Amino acid sequence: MALHKEHELHKRRSGRNMGVGILLAAFVVLILALTMVKVTSNGFSFPDTQAEQN
Repeated sequence: MALHKEHELHKRRSGRNMGVGILLAAFVVLILALTMVKVTSNGFSFPDTQAEQN
């Protein structure tokens, strides 16, 4: 038995925090997927860092 009873507000916050965590993880996966698609595409080229200096 717990020493103190969990308040109903904490249960609601826990559900909300879980939802925010899932959305944040989905956003990170989306950004990672978009980055991988861009980098692995055939048209991708690194910028020319050895620009001519005149």
